Amino acid sequence: MSEKIYGQSRVDGITLLLYFVLVIFGFLAIYSSSHGTEQFHLDFSTQYGKQIIWIAVSVVVGAALFLIDVRFFEVFSYAFFGFWMLLLFLVIFFGVEVNGARSWFAIGSFRLQPAEFAKFGVALALSRYVSDIDTDMKSLRYQLITAAIIMTPIALIVLQGDAGSGLVFFSFILVLYREGLSGNVLILGIAAVIIAVLTFNFGFVVLVAALVILAGIITAFIYTNTSMLKWVWILALTCIGYSKGVDFAFNHLLQEHQQKRILVMLGLLDDPQGLGYNVNQSKIAIGSGGFWGKGYLQGTQTKGDFVPEQHTDFIFTSIGEEFGWVGSTVVIVVFVLLFMRISMLAERQRSKFSRVYAYCVLSVLFFHFLINIAMTINLAPVIGIPLPFFSYGGSSLISFTALLFLLLRLDANRENELDSYY
Repeated sequence: MSEKIYGQSRVDGITLLLYFVLVIFGFLAIYSSSHGTEQFHLDFSTQYGKQIIWIAVSVVVGAALFLIDVRFFEVFSYAFFGFWMLLLFLVIFFGVEVNGARSWFAIGSFRLQPAEFAKFGVALALSRYVSDIDTDMKSLRYQLITAAIIMTPIALIVLQGDAGSGLVFFSFILVLYREGLSGNVLILGIAAVIIAVLTFNFGFVVLVAALVILAGIITAFIYTNTSMLKWVWILALTCIGYSKGVDFAFNHLLQEHQQKRILVMLGLLDDPQGLGYNVNQSKIAIGSGGFWGKGYLQGTQTKGDFVPEQHTDFIFTSIGEEFGWVGSTVVIVVFVLLFMRISMLAERQRSKFSRVYAYCVLSVLFFHFLINIAMTINLAPVIGIPLPFFSYGGSSLISFTALLFLLLRLDANRENELDSYY
């Protein structure tokens, strides 16, 4: 069942199957975490009832994308980007505050989070710009423009007080390596993470002293090589400046709960009854599932609502407790199969726009998957991002569905595209 005919196009059936498997698994987990009885009662006022509505809306939105000419998305990609950036700006002033972040529009009981849909706009704009025949990712000018496309939503979301959701947009950088961005940027990124962690662990003053001493030692050995000596001190001063920026951002831009979550994750703060409570309870729930799990709707941690946000950010704990290592592995395998399939779809595109867009979808979904599951086992700080197709919520489910179904629409039309694979 690899493909099926849609009109005169081909829709990838394997991707569709994997999508519906994940959505169904997600609904079962939400039902367990929000209801917890063996007898099913259809009630649209409950979380699982609302999720049924969001699933239906998502499928309708996804199907509607197949009725639109594919060229529409490429032609108006910058308009989509501008629209969602405008909403990200407006929500700062007119949005409602939820969990310390002003990132939601509310109309009665309906709420919309622009940050989730902004990924769609960035994916389109980035695909349009990178696929332009004049774009050269080895040029500093084009690198700065792509950086602006990625950094604009990050800045606006951070201003909303939701740094976690902003971090997701860094995943778009991975797309650029397929299109010719130098690997040195990745090396710099890894170095930046290392310096940030060292700053958190030892403090800015200690790190400065260590860098100066190290640069001094190197100077003693290469003092006759003035050219190399200059770069040693430029590098040392750059690291010191970056460390100071990290120190300032940590102490003045991040909220207190965000600071503590980073410190808890790095093992620098023990707070099992405070900000470390979620992760601690999550680990207990997953660990209690053992190899086979306790059985569906039999999870004591899930039924007892011991894990906060178990239907959203910590939805994976329900799988771990009720289905154990086996169930968790099955879910992870389904996600990996989806990622592999998207990668295959990307490489068979004849249009560069479609290929770049496919890798945008892959990067966003993979980042969410990796960080969300890592959060539940304390391998990443709790930054409040959903597990794709699993976590409760309309904004995230609709946005992920739109991202994936537009890819299916582009792939279905690939035989009609001019060969622009460069």
